[in-house]
Amino acid sequence: MATKLTIIIVGAGLSGLSASIQCALSGHEVIVLEAAKELAEIGAGLQLTPNATRLLTSWGVYDLLPDPCEPSTCTVYDYTGRTLAHETRFGANCRRKYGAPFADVHRVDLQQALVRRAREVGVRVVLGARVVGLDLDGCVDEDDSGQGNDGKKKEKRKCAQITTLTNSTYTADLVVAADGLWSTCRSIFLGHIDPPLPTGDLAYRIVLRADQIVDEDLRDMVRTPGLRFWIGEDAHVVAYSLRGGDLLNVVLLVPDDLGEGVSKGVGDLGEMRKRFEGWDGVLTRLLHQVPTVTKWKLMHRPPLPTWLSRSSNLVLIGDACHPMLPYLAQGANSSIEDGAVLGLLLSPSSNPGFRSGDDLPDALALFERLRKERGERIARETWGQRRDFHLGDAERGERDSVFAAWLGRSEELENGGLGRGVGFPSRWTCPVAQRWLFGYDAVEEVRVAVGGGEK
Repeated sequence: MATKLTIIIVGAGLSGLSASIQCALSGHEVIVLEAAKELAEIGAGLQLTPNATRLLTSWGVYDLLPDPCEPSTCTVYDYTGRTLAHETRFGANCRRKYGAPFADVHRVDLQQALVRRAREVGVRVVLGARVVGLDLDGCVDEDDSGQGNDGKKKEKRKCAQITTLTNSTYTADLVVAADGLWSTCRSIFLGHIDPPLPTGDLAYRIVLRADQIVDEDLRDMVRTPGLRFWIGEDAHVVAYSLRGGDLLNVVLLVPDDLGEGVSKGVGDLGEMRKRFEGWDGVLTRLLHQVPTVTKWKLMHRPPLPTWLSRSSNLVLIGDACHPMLPYLAQGANSSIEDGAVLGLLLSPSSNPGFRSGDDLPDALALFERLRKERGERIARETWGQRRDFHLGDAERGERDSVFAAWLGRSEELENGGLGRGVGFPSRWTCPVAQRWLFGYDAVEEVRVAVGGGEK
């Protein structure tokens, strides 16, 4: 490779660490700057779908996860407990159809596995490095001069300079802004403070140990991993097991009542339980096992015109440019896709058009073309799932008739009985939506895009 790039990734979240691994495997020097002083036991559960787990497996990360839970079933209930949709052998079906597992894990377990693998492949992870300054015209690569292959005079390539809160400075050929929903890099890139916007929803987030559950039936439910949804007017709930059935992750999505400027807080147990009075007895019994709960305001951002700086030395990925409502569990998975595609396009072995830093503008433009449409489309689709899950009694008749028509006919549904492009109220058990989300292969996408033929 003619040029080994210095790539600085801002943020040690899932997108940043994924990008760091693939960029390092592509032969570059990679530094990750993370504001937190330690990667602590924070966060909750997340659902890894096959579009991401096939990447994690290829990187050697999936095998580092402690006891990922592959749900045996996926069930959607209405708020009374009536079954609307049900897929048996859900985890096994995902492996069969998409060649990779569907797994429920704790976020910190995934982050720690990614960090471990990143360091193994040579990534330098710097903690306590909060970025406060970013100069995209900070320097010029003096070696980048003369004529290109086409005989035309080349412009000198600009590098970027980063400053941290401790006055440390870094110089990079490329900065990858992976600093999440509250991205500092995004605001610097835009030239003004750009806070995320409230969606009108909030999430009660609960992680419950199985040994905290007194109810024996509920404890057995936790230790038999399954993916469960309860849907009702203006609210829905999702629950799934973690760490081999030792933990239960529960998220309750309801209208936002946190004050302006408040992004999270301690939840009131009485208030939470009252909100779900009259719902399925399994759910209400479960909520009475919960000792503490937190409330998180759900935020979003409008699409950006571009994810790239004019000088092709900054690219935004993950929640910094396409945050998503959690209703399809694709925020993490799409961020992992971003990191993989970016790193693959910066590798001469997977992208013959990339031979040196001179080819960085073209590689980044292709990255944006491949990822922007998909990321923003998924973000829009999360709003559709919200709509279909939150219908009130007066509106849900047509939706429930679709559910009823296909209940118990999952094999026929999978084989195309629904019809191409026809919507199904639960994207989780819709074969069309599943194929689009879970069947996406980032490596194949890059191969085709750089001239490797048809998919």
